[in-house]
Amino acid sequence: MKVPVAEIVWRDDLYPRIEPDPATIQRYAADLTVLPPIEVNQRNELIDGYHRWTAHRKENAAEIEVTVTETASDVELLALACKRNSAHGLQLADKDKRSMAIRLYASGTGMEKKEIAETLSVSERTVSGYLADTDKQLREQRRETIRALWLACHTQQEIADAVGVSHTEVGNESAVLQDMEALPKVAKLAALHEDADWVPPLYDIWNVSSNHNSTTHFGNTPVEFVDNLLYLYTKPFDIVVDPFAGGGSTIDVCKQRSRRYWVSDRLPIVERTDIRQHELSPDNISGPARWGDVALVYLDPPYWKQAAGKYSDDPTDLANMELDEFTTTLTGIINAYAKKLHAGAHIACIISPTQWPNEDKSTVYHDIDIAQSVKPKLVQRILCPYSTQQYNGTQVEIAKERKLLLALTRTMLVWEVE
Repeated sequence: MKVPVAEIVWRDDLYPRIEPDPATIQRYAADLTVLPPIEVNQRNELIDGYHRWTAHRKENAAEIEVTVTETASDVELLALACKRNSAHGLQLADKDKRSMAIRLYASGTGMEKKEIAETLSVSERTVSGYLADTDKQLREQRRETIRALWLACHTQQEIADAVGVSHTEVGNESAVLQDMEALPKVAKLAALHEDADWVPPLYDIWNVSSNHNSTTHFGNTPVEFVDNLLYLYTKPFDIVVDPFAGGGSTIDVCKQRSRRYWVSDRLPIVERTDIRQHELSPDNISGPARWGDVALVYLDPPYWKQAAGKYSDDPTDLANMELDEFTTTLTGIINAYAKKLHAGAHIACIISPTQWPNEDKSTVYHDIDIAQSVKPKLVQRILCPYSTQQYNGTQVEIAKERKLLLALTRTMLVWEVE
C-alpha cells in the first residue's frame, strides 16, 4: 500500500542509526521505482527504511510504498528497528550496534543478552562485551553526544536539554573537551594538522585532486580548500562559520580537525540533518552566541548567473539577482560579518568569474568588484583552478572565433579583521 510521504513519522529518539549516510540517500533518489517498501507501524512511525524515505523526500515524491507492522510500545518499535537494520540494507555499524545494545539493556525491556544478540545479528559474546561496563559506556555515549553538540555550537542549555543532564555538568564537560591532551592520539594529530597524509599549502595556487565530499551538491567546492583555510587561519576548538553549507563539507572537515562549526543554508539538503536553516542577508547574518570564539567565516556563495535557478526561483536568492544587487548584497554580508568578528579573525570568500553573461561576450570578474567594496584588509588572493574544463564545444568554438579566453579558475579572497 501507499501512503503520503509527509505522513511518515521519524522517531529520531528511537531510530537506531546514529548518522544518516548522504551518499546512500542520493543513490536511492536516482531511481525510486526500484526501492522496496519501507516498514512502518500502525501510526506510520518508521521502523525500517530511513534512507529510502529520505530519498523520496529529496525527490519531492507524493507517496511511498509501505508495509505495516503493529507495535505495542516504543521499546518494541526500537527492537524491531534494530533487528531490521542489522539484517539488510545499509546495516548498522558496530558502534551503532553497541549503542543499541546498551539502550535495549538499559531500557528495562526484560530482554536477555541472547535475545539482544539475535536482534542485532551478533554473537552473545559480543553483546556481553558491549555490556561489560554499561554505566561506563553510557557515560561515554553521553560524552560523545555532548561533544558532537558542542562542536556544532549548540548552547550549554540546548545540550543539557538534549542529553538530560544539568547545565553545570555540560559546562564541566565542555571544559574537558577543550583539553588537547585529552584527545586520542589520532584525533590530536589531525587537530594539529600533523597527520601523516597532510600536505600543507605553500603556494597561492591550490590544485586539488577531488571536488567534494561524498554528498554531491550543485556548487560543491573541494574539501581541501576548507582544510587549507583551517590550517592557515584557525587553531583547534576555534569556531568556523559557513552560511552557504551546500553538501556539508565544512562540517566534515571541522569534525576531523576538532574545530567547532556553525553551518547553515537557506535550504539545507535533506541528506544532512546537521545543517541549520537560515535565510542570510546583510541584515540577518548567521552565527553562534559567542562571536568572540569565531576565527574564520567561510563564504562559498552562488557563482551568480551560472547558478541562476539552481537553488530556488526566489528573486532574493543571490544567484537570481541582477549583477549590481548581487555585488552589493555579497559585499554587505562580508562587511556585516567583519563587524561581528574580533581583531585577527579572517573572512574567506571563493568566487568564480561569470563567463559571457551578456551579448558582448565579456567576462564578469566578481573578485575584483567585491575586493573594491569590502572594508577589512585583503591579506591573501589564491587561485583555485577547476580540475576539468567547464565549457562545451560551442563555447570553445566561440572563444576560438573571437579570440576570447575561457575562465578556468576561481579566486579565494581572504580578509583579516583589524
